[in-house]
Amino acid sequence: MSVMITQECINCDACVEECPATAIVSADDSPLDDPEYTYVKPEKCIECVDCSVPKCFDVCPTPGAIVWDMPFTEAFDDYYVNGHEEGLYKLRVHKKKGLFSPANQPRPFREVITQEQRDAHAPLDF
Repeated sequence: MSVMITQECINCDACVEECPATAIVSADDSPLDDPEYTYVKPEKCIECVDCSVPKCFDVCPTPGAIVWDMPFTEAFDDYYVNGHEEGLYKLRVHKKKGLFSPANQPRPFREVITQEQRDAHAPLDF
């Protein structure tokens, strides 16, 4: 996922339209069972590595609503698969290829973001 949206979200959905990877959906379209706010699909998020700042952060009016999560890479496959099983994430499942996990669908990430920032789910700040 690389970024996630927290309970600070006011559901304005400004980030939904800005996401170039179509990784963000409104609470109404969230695949989670009881969504309360906008959701980032971890298997699609690319942290906007080709931009100076992530597009979602650039348009979000609420400080602290968007935070760093683990990179969606093979090293964090257990993290995301466990999160999927616990209902924190809802990874897509392909009919033939199975779960879209980091092991088989890694995504680009910002290497300058430290592991400490990701562990702490630190708010994006540029």
